Amino acid sequence: MARYTGPRLRVVRRFQQQLPGLTRKTDGVRANPPGQHGARRGRASDYRLRLDEKQKLVYNYGLGERQLRNYFKAAASRKGDTGKNLLAALESRLDNVTFRLGFAPTIPAARQVVKHGHITVNGRRVDIPSYPLRPGDVIGVCEGSRQHPVIVETLQSPSLSLPEYLDMDAGKMTGTFRHMPERADIPLEVQENFVVEYYSRVS
Repeated sequence: MARYTGPRLRVVRRFQQQLPGLTRKTDGVRANPPGQHGARRGRASDYRLRLDEKQKLVYNYGLGERQLRNYFKAAASRKGDTGKNLLAALESRLDNVTFRLGFAPTIPAARQVVKHGHITVNGRRVDIPSYPLRPGDVIGVCEGSRQHPVIVETLQSPSLSLPEYLDMDAGKMTGTFRHMPERADIPLEVQENFVVEYYSRVS
């Protein structure tokens, strides 16, 4: 499945909850599902419940199905809780950290900011949105991009509060990746154990 580029509020309404990385808008959270008349919601099967939790990660982090499956395989191969390992890996992507530092209003916008070469890691320009950050890495805005309207506007009113795993120097427009994210640092409402169960069933 390719990365989703369709209407974002439709996705928010489908899951009846905010996906903070996908959009800032909240008026899509309604009692009824998408559709002209709001189709009735029947009782979801166990498979559908687990599929929906997996899809939340796909939409929130802007991933393709193959990408997420690869992240899952890597998370399962490491020690510790597979679900938490998976979320920590997704939160450690450069596009997500760019968003969490307030350099972009959403993860799709952050992906574009990164791909256009506005972001540095340890002083070196990096244009790979999926670049995995490590503790101690310093993420910054290129000197020539510090007046970029998207970056300036978002810094004035960031979408989310700064998580514990990041430090921010607003004056220098830099942030430090202190440590791997903990579950409490991740604002997305998702049952990661259902994602693990989904991949355990289909693999």
